[in-house]
Amino acid sequence: MRRRILRLVPVTALLAISAAFALASNNPDHLDLTASFAAPSAGSLLGHGEAGVDLAAVVPHAVLRGTALAIVVAVIGFAVGAPLGAFAAISRGRLERFVDRACDLVQSFPSFLLALAVLSAVRSPNRIHLACVFLLTAWAPFARLSLTQARVLRGAAFVEAAQALGATQARVLLSHVLPNVMGPLAVQLGATASAIIVSEAALSFVGLGPRDGVSLGSVLDQGVYSMLLAPHVLVVGSVAVFITSLSLLIAGRAAEGERR
Repeated sequence: MRRRILRLVPVTALLAISAAFALASNNPDHLDLTASFAAPSAGSLLGHGEAGVDLAAVVPHAVLRGTALAIVVAVIGFAVGAPLGAFAAISRGRLERFVDRACDLVQSFPSFLLALAVLSAVRSPNRIHLACVFLLTAWAPFARLSLTQARVLRGAAFVEAAQALGATQARVLLSHVLPNVMGPLAVQLGATASAIIVSEAALSFVGLGPRDGVSLGSVLDQGVYSMLLAPHVLVVGSVAVFITSLSLLIAGRAAEGERR
């Protein structure tokens, strides 16, 4: 129990600190042209970026918005993929083969290329567009993992006993199968959220992120552009992406201890 709680500390601390900085800082859209690419100082702990944007205002907002996007997409992907994979394993037959092949198809295609193809056709992408694109593939890892775990459980004695007593497939699924696959699925939940943070930053880096510019990928883009002039911008963006993705990954593994 103690280990599980400790694994939730990084993401909780990250969100709390980001929220505090976001409330105390300037509007992330505020520009101070006289402070363009200024180094960190007492007035701005993280320094300034292009056109004098205050990184201490942009980064906390970007972390909060990116984390919210990642959690929403991961939870929806979990809610769709987990029951689908488990039900397919219990049903067997054509449905099981169909879900298996669908997961193969989705996971064999590079999701980043799919996002590039879809978002390039959108005139002004926002986080709703990003969420829809991520959801096209986010369900597949959950369905695959749930399908694999449920294939093992369907031969377990307690599942066969429930079926012999006349339990419906829905009852077997909800009472016996899904509760026993929640551990691995919770770990996948954190991994998916972590991957979405990186993907959102990558899409913003290539210019297909939210048009409000409040994204860690936009900070990275400014950092690469000004690497020699203002290296602190790249450092701040890189560290923010790393800490955010790692915190979500660790939080997802909190359920691992419960399963053991």
